[in-house]
Amino acid sequence: MTQSNTIVRCPWCGDNDDYQHYHDNTWGRPVMDSVELFAKLCLDGQQAGLSWITILRKQQNYYRAFAQFQPEKIALFQEQDCLRLMENPGIVRNKLKINAIVKNAKAYLAIEQQGQTFSDYIWSFVGGKTMVNRYASMQDIPTESAESQAMSKALKKAGFSFVGPTICYAFMQAVGMINDHLVDCHVYQECVDLAQR
Repeated sequence: MTQSNTIVRCPWCGDNDDYQHYHDNTWGRPVMDSVELFAKLCLDGQQAGLSWITILRKQQNYYRAFAQFQPEKIALFQEQDCLRLMENPGIVRNKLKINAIVKNAKAYLAIEQQGQTFSDYIWSFVGGKTMVNRYASMQDIPTESAESQAMSKALKKAGFSFVGPTICYAFMQAVGMINDHLVDCHVYQECVDLAQR
């Protein structure tokens, strides 16, 4: 039995301070800002084959290396910029992943040039509002969904890279498109309330 003074969190963050802070203050809270959504999608793609904690700890380095994730600036990166980034120890030095962020910036701009904000485009996959789940156990939470599969397919068609259905699902959880906090988690209801605003 959990004591009343013990904070109950989703088990995935364990005892790690970085993870707990991210879980308590960021994960599952609805993000509507287009550039913030773009940054998060790119960062989730960087975690492919790695643990999220690795990227979380390098997050500020990524913001510095990639012009604060301003798509207009990243889209102008040339081959020499990408080669320079391969020398940056603060990020994951993987040529495909570095090039993917540049490719994604161009795809982002193409979507916005069609007269739709990236935020509206992304949120359209859940009908513009958070899908609130009521999972009691980590074992119940899927790694992808029909919505993340549809998003992945559309993003790839639009020219994005590192946007498989599992990455898209993790992204949707992180930016509050899906509330996958467990029902006994101390921020579950807070995220439900935020989603209803």
